[in-house]
Amino acid sequence: QVQLVQSGGGLVQAGGSLRLSCAASGSIFSISTMGWYRQTPGKQRELVATIATGGNTNYADAVKGRFTISRDYNRNTVYLQMNSLKPEDTAVYYCNVRLTRFYGSGLETDYWGQGTQVTVSS
Repeated sequence: QVQLVQSGGGLVQAGGSLRLSCAASGSIFSISTMGWYRQTPGKQRELVATIATGGNTNYADAVKGRFTISRDYNRNTVYLQMNSLKPEDTAVYYCNVRLTRFYGSGLETDYWGQGTQVTVSS
């Protein structure tokens, strides 16, 4: 079994900051990409940021320069530091982890966190 536990989020005023974290645990051989996505009612889930094994990062244009993704390889944890938050950043944020559970399987599977609400008031 694999578990992803998210923490952080909440209510903040525009211009404020929040930090999200997501820890993966359980039967994990290796993790490749870790990332964050967000979703608002009636819309599809959209990419916010990803970080690959080697540390390469990718950001949505809407968050570039304001959000920073990082990961702790020893703790299988990914973070999202969100600064200069805007009301349009309001959404449920989900972490995503692409991993291989067993040595030699060559099979990567995506796992999702439970989601956490981020609300930015104007």
